[in-house]
Parts: sequence; C-alpha cells; structure tokens
Amino acid sequence: MNLFDLSGEVAVVIGATGVLGGALAEGLAGAGAKVAVLGRNAERGEARVKAIEAGGGRAAFFACDAASRCSLGEAHEQIEAKLGAPTILVNAAGGNDPKVTVTAENPFEKIALEAWLANFDLNLVGGVFLPCQEFGPAMCQRGKGSIINIASVSAHLPLSRVVSYSAAKAAVLNLSLFLAREWAQKGVRVNTITPGFFPAEQNRKLLFNDDGSPTARTKAIWGHTPMNRFGESKELVGAAVFLASHQASSFVTGTDLQVDGGYLSQTI
Repeated sequence: MNLFDLSGEVAVVIGATGVLGGALAEGLAGAGAKVAVLGRNAERGEARVKAIEAGGGRAAFFACDAASRCSLGEAHEQIEAKLGAPTILVNAAGGNDPKVTVTAENPFEKIALEAWLANFDLNLVGGVFLPCQEFGPAMCQRGKGSIINIASVSAHLPLSRVVSYSAAKAAVLNLSLFLAREWAQKGVRVNTITPGFFPAEQNRKLLFNDDGSPTARTKAIWGHTPMNRFGESKELVGAAVFLASHQASSFVTGTDLQVDGGYLSQTI
C-alpha cells in the first residue's frame, strides 16, 4: 500500500492561482488527486490547470470568491458535477493588505478599522471560515475529509509591521483546533501547515530591493532561520500530501505542521 497515493480523491485548493497554493495544487495532483483549482483570476487558474495536465494530472478551474458564500456554493456544485465529491480542502488564500502594514507614517494607532477588518475578511473569513462552512458539512455527511488550513509563523510570534495579518492567522490556528475537535468523530480531520518565509508576490517588495539584493528585513529573517534561507514553494508539498492522505495521517488532527526551516525553534 502506498501511504501517499491520493488516487480517487478530489482536492479543492482555494488560492491555487497564487504561488504557494499553486504548488500545493500541483503537488496533490502529482500524488493522484483530481484537483479543483479555485481563485478569482481565470488566466492564472487556467494556466495552473494546464501545468497540472502537462504533468499527467487532472484538474479544472472554477472561478470563485472565497469571501462570498454564494460563490463558494456555486463552485461546490460545479466541482461535484465535474470532478466528484471533494474529500480534501486546502485553504491557501490570504495575504497582507499594505493599508494595515505598520510603518513610521502608519503606526498601529492610525490603522483604519475598515482596513483591519478587510484583512480579517481575506485571511480568516474568506480564507478559512466560509470555505469550511461550505465544504466541511458535506465531508462530515460522507464520513471522510481532510481539511488543511495555511497558517503562518506570525500566528505564533507576531511579526513587526504585519499586525493584522498576524492576528488573523492566529485566529486561523484557533479555529482549526475548534473544527478538529468538532468533526473528529465524523471522519473529518482538520490540520494546519505553518510555512516559514516563502517569497511571493505579496511580500517580495519587503524582502528584496529593486536591484534584487536582500533588504535588511530579509537579512534579519535569514539570521533567525537556522537553515539561513527562504523556503521554496515545492517544499510545502510533502507536508500537504501527508496531511491529505487518509492512509498516512489517519490519526492526525488538530496538528500544526511547521515548514519553516527551524524559524520557530530559535529565540536568539
């Protein structure tokens, strides 16, 4: 028996049009799952589907706004009709709105409430809460499901400047623990993956200067990471396949799997 064979599974990856979500979608497809690529950008979504198909996998793109209950419901119906009943849900949508980044010109006390709430809508409400409400109950009814929520090292130790993002991701961890307890006896496992620092579109300007050289923030991150480097998106795939597999992680729920190069293991 191949513990990591996902053949016969249907994986929904929300945020698969992004760098990390896209890598997870391709990785799950490579392990045999049929993958529903969900996101708002059709061009990127179709490109992700083509990449998966080029690797011998099966996937389909479904336009979806994860912050809309109606949009999620429509996507769910379309997925069941085209690929089958979802057994895996990966919530990989999220990011930090620059409006709530703390700077000298925009200190904490001046952050607008609307911007703060919008960040929570992105990372917690649309990022985890609504998708779990949409797909979780159906998994419970069928008695089988694996939900993987993407957290952040900043959920454990709040990072400077990204206070709203850190708070929202901390809430993701807490909500995931709640759902793990609620659905454990219904055949649905809920876990989180905590990535360390993986350069993506949303944080590239914070990490690299215009000439490509590392910023002071990057040097600080590397200095705090025992492996002394950033992660690569493909390095998240193994963790996701493990948690998605009902053979490999059948007794694993309520767990946070940290893929951070040792970042959270180091103090000074």
